[in-house]
Amino acid sequence: MLSYIARRILVMIPTLLAISFISFAIIQLPPGDYLTTMVNELRSRGESLDPNQLQFLRQNYGLDQPFLLQYLAWLGNCLRGDFGWSFEYNMPVTAVVGDRMFLTILLTVATTIFIWVVSFPIGIYSATHQYSIGDYGLTFLGFLGLATPNFLLALVLLYLANQWFGISIGGLMDPKYLDQPMSWAKFVSVLGHLWVPVIVIGTAGTAAMIRRLRANLLDELQKQYYVTALAKGMKRNRALLKYPLRMALNPFIADIGNILPHLISGATIVSVVLNLPTAGPLLLSALQSQDMYLAGSFVLWLAVLTVIGTLVSDLALAVLDPRIRLSGGAVK
Repeated sequence: MLSYIARRILVMIPTLLAISFISFAIIQLPPGDYLTTMVNELRSRGESLDPNQLQFLRQNYGLDQPFLLQYLAWLGNCLRGDFGWSFEYNMPVTAVVGDRMFLTILLTVATTIFIWVVSFPIGIYSATHQYSIGDYGLTFLGFLGLATPNFLLALVLLYLANQWFGISIGGLMDPKYLDQPMSWAKFVSVLGHLWVPVIVIGTAGTAAMIRRLRANLLDELQKQYYVTALAKGMKRNRALLKYPLRMALNPFIADIGNILPHLISGATIVSVVLNLPTAGPLLLSALQSQDMYLAGSFVLWLAVLTVIGTLVSDLALAVLDPRIRLSGGAVK
């Protein structure tokens, strides 16, 4: 196991280097840079920027350097924990992210727990009561959840909350806490506002997981090991939890690699609609304004989380399912 983890970590290094180079190149593909975007905005308002000042800013931020030198300088700073300067916010990238990363992690963890807690009992019931009235009703709700876009559900909830209760459910905290440091009162306010985006974002994920768990569990319930366990006198519920359900969890453990990147990029449209101070809208704004160090850092973090999540899911699968081996060779 230790040698496998060491090999995977060694493979992660060139993978992350390649991803960082490609990401930095893609971010710089649009013509111009942040200063070009800023000059165009000034011109659209009838204002102008002194050419000498523009040249000074390019030299100060290193934008007049060749692409490769810019990339190497940015990568070297990242290795030292300095992810660069955000042109749009005029502060270090790490300071810009700030509470947004904490709120994004809190929202994602809460949504993941909501999805698992709701979908697993429903999926198990639907699989073990196939073609019953409850199965048909839950299947209908599942398809309804899959067919409803998250941002549309967010708009509906915003409208109903305003029309029926006269309140605004946007944001993740009361307005008076927006610019304040994290405190117990602010944390309680966040928890009070958290349930709306959790339900909105978790609806589609819950519906999809119910359908997948039902399909996987139905397949496992037909296999000989489960039938043999029942024939030997094992209680149905104990046999279900010990064998078929455990095997049916494989796709969900494999999804860990996709869950971690959502700590940064997930549910961006819903965050915009509900005015959530999470990392998704910040990444979108950085891409639109060509704030390359902020956007590049986000993309690099996404790559790191994806690689780490894939490693964690592979190790968890090896523990969960004894049929999975760490090496590709046949077991003799």
